[in-house]
Amino acid sequence: MCESCSSGGMDRREFLAAMGVVGAAGFISAAKADEAKAALTLPLPRREKAPARVRVAFLYPPADVVNAGQNEDHWAQHNWFTWPGNQFEPEAQERKFTGKIAEMAERLGIEVHFEPRAIYQAAKVNEFIERTKAVEPDAVLIVNFWNTFSTWAYRMATESAPTAIVYHALGANHQRPPAKLREAEGLYYIHSIENWAEIERGLRAVRAKKMLAQSRMLRISGRTPTPPRVTEKQLGVDVIEVPAAEFNDLFDSISDDDPLVREAMEVKQRASRVMDVEDKYFIDAIRAHRSVAGMLERYGADAITIQCLMLKHRKPCISFAAYNGELVPCGCENDFNATLTLMLGRWLFDRAGFQHNPEFDTSENRYFGAHCTCSWKLHGPRGAAQEYLVRPFFHQLPKTPALDVLWTPGEPVILAKYHTGQDKLSCWTGKVIESPTSPPTGGCATRVLMDVDKVDDVCAIYPGPHPILFCGDRGDARRMRAFAKMYRLTLEGNV
Repeated sequence: MCESCSSGGMDRREFLAAMGVVGAAGFISAAKADEAKAALTLPLPRREKAPARVRVAFLYPPADVVNAGQNEDHWAQHNWFTWPGNQFEPEAQERKFTGKIAEMAERLGIEVHFEPRAIYQAAKVNEFIERTKAVEPDAVLIVNFWNTFSTWAYRMATESAPTAIVYHALGANHQRPPAKLREAEGLYYIHSIENWAEIERGLRAVRAKKMLAQSRMLRISGRTPTPPRVTEKQLGVDVIEVPAAEFNDLFDSISDDDPLVREAMEVKQRASRVMDVEDKYFIDAIRAHRSVAGMLERYGADAITIQCLMLKHRKPCISFAAYNGELVPCGCENDFNATLTLMLGRWLFDRAGFQHNPEFDTSENRYFGAHCTCSWKLHGPRGAAQEYLVRPFFHQLPKTPALDVLWTPGEPVILAKYHTGQDKLSCWTGKVIESPTSPPTGGCATRVLMDVDKVDDVCAIYPGPHPILFCGDRGDARRMRAFAKMYRLTLEGNV
């Protein structure tokens, strides 16, 4: 086992869990008994991805109802327009919000259904709840434009669907916002001025949960798993585990044909510098890449993690760097939590994450991360590429290639980790200082030094082994907050 994975700083259970050694109990739910025990019929088809479904309703009374004294609130006898007042123009606001929400939903691939008329009667609230429960959407989005309807907004949000976004326009509430909405579990409450970004954060969280619950992770380990198939409890990811011999056999069956050699040389030529890596190991790296592709195809998997440290010339460092950049999450060292975090970030950020081992400059209060599978495409498949060097894997012969990716100084970044079985999500924001050279630092092929925002003791943020670093600012990080809030996770960090 490499020294970067030693158990210093963790209790034994956390360490064993990270390495995939702890049994399934408490972390995962067994799949159906017959499914778990039966031999898998290969190849497995990929899981179909149905879009997340969200129902949207607006709350406000028409002006003529208020003027006639027929609104169902205690101001009715005064023909009173409570906040936001009679100049708010809620019909025009509804049209604007409908257009913005529809545009977001189309861009994110979410199916939205808008209630045809604003709701302003208790009977219509009850009808909405019953009708919505019957169609089982993934979430509801309640837009409240009326001070005295907050109780209805809460009921519609908590009784209609598994989770909800409640948007309460600023100035449509009098005095402090309702604690029932602000503090509710499983509900993302937004009280702001035309805050489209916050609404999108909530919608991204709904999409992420829906996509993860329809995704499959393949784990390749050095053991024979029992059972071979389980479901992660919180996120609903289908997990299949197979022995490493299957990956090794596939690798050994792949010949060094001309297209493979050309692809290997393209990786080499894209590097700004190659340090002490022979061509034959670039070729082996592409054989590993084809092996990863074959395993993903064979098991219909959306993500993969491999117990990779001792694979010698078969190590998939280059493959994982390439696939992560194309938003196919690949986790090192059969790390379950790290791979789940990569999968979560894939849907919340649409960007590659960098799984790494954490280190800490205690003199300057800075965070340092290093590992061997960093993607050169850190800003999405269509984003700009980072410069990279190629150097040997740091820990074990032979000298297989790994990428030394140069991160952009000053760029905002997000440090995150999902903790399965603990209902916890860690998330800190900060800024890249540099990618220090090695030497004088040690670590691994890619190294990142960063400042963490608003932290007095950087060691206090340690989330365990293999957290994930994403490019993204504080606004992006709030997508993690929305996800934690809507799906009842404890959020730790500085977001």
